Formats: sequence, structure tokens, C-alpha cells
Amino acid sequence: MSVYVVAPLCAEAERELARRGAEAANLRVRAICLPSDESSRKLDLAQIGANARRATEDSSSIAYIGERTKAASRFSEPILEAADIPQYAGISGVEAMEKLLMDLEEGRVSPRGNL
Repeated sequence: MSVYVVAPLCAEAERELARRGAEAANLRVRAICLPSDESSRKLDLAQIGANARRATEDSSSIAYIGERTKAASRFSEPILEAADIPQYAGISGVEAMEKLLMDLEEGRVSPRGNL
């Protein structure tokens, strides 16, 4: 299963995933790093949308770890919600990955489509 992660949070999310054995609920989990959602210290709305759409186009996608600001997450949220992909936003990559893996183990997040 794939978790899409914005660039600034990806390294720490990957470390946390590796620390936990890259598995939860008997599923292999991998992080896919996305391009940065900022350009010259401003939000790049086109990139935010492209990142969210990329996650929705992958049938193995189970979550999106992204947008650190409410303004950015408001832009990606409707795209992700339409595909039933939960977004973990406004927290560190470590916290987001911890929460996602716990949600997988407890059945609050599940794979989309057929495995």
C-alpha cells in the first residue's frame, strides 16, 4: 500500500515507517515522496492539486501526508475526499506516519478497491 508524502515531511515519515518495519495490519506500506508544495516560500496551488491528484490516481494509495498549513490542506482536501483518501495534515511526518499506522492497525483506514 502507498502513502503519498509531501517533500518537506517525507524523510521523517520514511524513517518512522522503516522503524516500524514498513508494515501494519499485515499490509506492506511504502512512502512515495511528492514534490514540494511551496515555491519561493509561497504556496504552489497547482503543485498541491497535482500532488493530491497523483495520490488519487494510484489504486494502492491509502493515505496522504501533506500540507502543513490549513490554507493548503483546504485546497487538497476535496480532491482527496472524492477518492476516500484520508489526509494527515498540520503535523510532523513522524506524527502523521505513527497515526496512519495506528489507524491501519485499528481498522480506521483501509485499502481502497480490491487487494
